[in-house]
Parts: sequence; C-alpha cells; structure tokens
Amino acid sequence: MERDTVASKIPVTLITGFLGAGKTTLISHLLRHPDMDRVAVVINELGEVGIDDDLVRMSSENVSLLENGCLCCAVRTDLQETLRELFGDMRAGRIPDFDRVIVETTGMADPGPVIQTLANDSMLGARYRLDGVVTLVDTVNAPDQLEAHTEATQQVALADRILLTKTDLADAASVQFVRNLLREINPRTDIVECHNGMVHPQELKGLGLDSARAGPQTLHFLGELADGAPRADETDYLGSRLTGRHTRGVKSFVLRFDRAFSWSSFTSAMELLVGLRGKDMLRVKGIVNVEGAPVVVQGVGHVFHPPVRLDRWPSADTHSRMVFITRNIEKAHVTTLFESVRLLSADASGVQSP
Repeated sequence: MERDTVASKIPVTLITGFLGAGKTTLISHLLRHPDMDRVAVVINELGEVGIDDDLVRMSSENVSLLENGCLCCAVRTDLQETLRELFGDMRAGRIPDFDRVIVETTGMADPGPVIQTLANDSMLGARYRLDGVVTLVDTVNAPDQLEAHTEATQQVALADRILLTKTDLADAASVQFVRNLLREINPRTDIVECHNGMVHPQELKGLGLDSARAGPQTLHFLGELADGAPRADETDYLGSRLTGRHTRGVKSFVLRFDRAFSWSSFTSAMELLVGLRGKDMLRVKGIVNVEGAPVVVQGVGHVFHPPVRLDRWPSADTHSRMVFITRNIEKAHVTTLFESVRLLSADASGVQSP
C-alpha cells in the first residue's frame, strides 16, 4: 500500500462548549499536565487562561513554551494563519517540534466553520487532520441553552466526545435528563463526566480517522461497536420518552445500503443532497462500499473532507453505512434521494474511485 497520508498529518482536536461550560478550567488543567509535551494549545485569549509565570520557560509575541514542553499560542488574526505560522515556525526551528494541536473555540462559536477550514485550506489539509471535536456541556444550564441557542446544539451535534461538567451541582435525575437530551441530538458520541476540568489528555486523543489502514479505531470513529455489529436504529433510541424539550429539529439517523455504489452515483447523490440542504447537514460520516472497496467519507455542512480509501474492510460488514446529523431533514427523504440517483445513474464502472 502507498504511504499512509492520513497517519502522517498532525492531529487537531477542537475544544468547544457554550459559555460557562468550563473550557478555561479544562485548558488551564491541560497546560499543567506532564503528558502535554509536544502539544501546541491554541487559545483565543492567552490572558483568560492565566498561566502562572513560573510555568513559562520561554515566551515570544504570541507563543509561550511551558516547563512541561507544551506550547501555548494565542490566535493572532485567524486560525488559518495561526496554524500556518505554527507549522512554519516549527519547520524553521523557531519553536520546538509538536505532534498534536488542541484548539479552544469561543463559547458562542459554531465549530462547523473551523472543521471546514481544515478541509478547505489546501496547505492546512496537507499538514493537519481533524482528530475530533470535544464539547463541554454544563449539566445545570444545558436544557435551557440547547433550547434557546443554536450554537449550543451545533456544538453537541458535531461532538465526537462530550465532557459533562458541573454534575456535582445537579441531582441524578437531572444528570440523566441532560444525558438523554444529548443522546437525542448525537446518539453515537461518548459522554464522559468531567469534574473541575480534571481530564487526562489521553481522553482527547484518537477520536478521528487516524489511518488509512483499517482497524478497531476505524470502527470507533464511525461510532460502531467493537465487533462491527450494527447498533440499533438511532431514530428509535429515545422516541417519545423526551417531552417538553425540542432541539431545533436536530436529529440523527443511519442509512445502510446493501448494494455497492459506483463512485459517480454516490457523489451525484451527495452533491444533490448538499446542494438542496447543505446548511441543514450538520455532520455526515460513514464508510461506503465503492465497487467493493471501503471508502470513508465525512463532511460538515456543504464541505466534505477528501475521501479516504481504506486498505481493507474493518469488519465482516461490507455494507455502506452513513451517520447523518441533520436539521429538519427526514431519514426517508434522504434514503429516497440516494436510491433514485442510483437508479438514474449510468453504469460508472469505468469512473475512477478514490
């Protein structure tokens, strides 16, 4: 197999969460952790984190090197320029080498555009890869925030892992209610309780597709069980058990297809869907059978990352399956679109697949 271009890229983890969820506390803890060597942490305002002076070994205009080897960098203009400068400074020897980046977003930020930046910018896409989105959720205020603020719902919908904060300030029934709300929006994400920002850096790693060589991590990235068995249909996960709360029409569902696609028929269906409802396609990821070969696809909104052809199927299941997290889009409509495009597509056996 050719060089694994996915594994050679620097992984980027996004830390997001609504106002007051505990991001600053988390970042402050991470910056002091001994296992954060060779990690660059990009934050919006360095002053808000309040790094102790005795932790800083070297400081420049926008980069601090901490005693544990962790780089802390403030966003100077925009994230694209910051990531380019970090990589360029590392190559030029102006800062120590790093092999991972953690980016903190603002509380009101929709992480979607940040993810799209990594896919759209050719330079960044050649050097970095999205490893995952970690969303902090305030247990006490989450029900009202999810109902009132689109950004809070978007942050949960795009999460690969959710850190549930302030659980010590809520009773067990309230914590479970919030967990159910989060599961309604994003059934396949991991939910981990986080107390006072005390999370091991390892909890933020390995959430995305890290290699073109298939293995257990591939299944985890796709939200599947370790043995490759399909999960229950997410549309029936909670059903009518949640009452009185609405998450702005956000829902998750899985499409499965028994027959293989030609690459042209699959891309035609996706292009049509994105063209019609791109702004309501919050996140899509899955593995597609393209003329017998497994191809991983993932996208946010109207932007898709380059497809990755795996060296083999990660399990005995060779059916195409895609997880959709959408706003006001019904599963039946998406299924019908894919089947219609497949029927209308001409034989594309000669079309080159990724």
